[in-house]
Amino acid sequence: MAGRSKMIILKSERDLDAMRPACQVARAVLDEVSDFIQPGRTTREIDQFAASRIKHYGARSAFLNYRKYPCYICISVNEEVVHGLANDRRVDFGDIISLDVGVIYNGFIGDNARTVAVGGCSVEAQRLMDVTERALYEGIAQARPGNCVDDISRAIQTCVQSNGYSVVKEFVGHGVGRSMHEEPQVPNFVEGKGSPKLRPGMTLAIEPMVNTGSPEVKILKDGWTVVTKDGQLSAHFEHTVLITEGEPEIMTCPARVPLKLKA
Repeated sequence: MAGRSKMIILKSERDLDAMRPACQVARAVLDEVSDFIQPGRTTREIDQFAASRIKHYGARSAFLNYRKYPCYICISVNEEVVHGLANDRRVDFGDIISLDVGVIYNGFIGDNARTVAVGGCSVEAQRLMDVTERALYEGIAQARPGNCVDDISRAIQTCVQSNGYSVVKEFVGHGVGRSMHEEPQVPNFVEGKGSPKLRPGMTLAIEPMVNTGSPEVKILKDGWTVVTKDGQLSAHFEHTVLITEGEPEIMTCPARVPLKLKA
């Protein structure tokens, strides 16, 4: 989704104390929605379940009504890459579904995504998901002070292409905080024009989108759903990551302590 601020915003410790719970809520909702999926459910039922879990934690969807997006989470099935819309489509055994969950909590956004199989899937679909998730963690490993955004991008691109897949170029990762899209952009490929240095306090949504076939995509007539042009499968994984003085902190990893609900 487009629309971003023009400067890189470094988060203070006070900001991070508020943002970490937002990321933990986003992860909890993503886990619960992943477990809810089974053959026969409609994507609208999945979206409504996500809405109920977001409300349960006292949070709001970061996506609903963002630039008029009409759903609580993004649900993208098989050849759908990102921004899929909930409707009456029933998911079948063997489908793969990319779930993108963003929430607003404590004034900050937590953003994460994963692709899951409905009941089970083909060996090829599982390999695609495995490589995409591995690429995410290869990128996160480069999220260190002194490195550049390009180091993250290069690690993702190398992992994806060395396994015979392609990286989507029209949609990229991004900074995230009080706003859904902040600077810098975090492409999943190296653009070759230089990139910002990584500094402690930067919070990034790192999110490889990987296609089995061609990297080319198109947007459906609904104005939102992005699909592969060749109709082949796509997968999407994402974490919100903090640049620290040392190892990157994956903010959307499971909470170490139980979440406290707002009164």
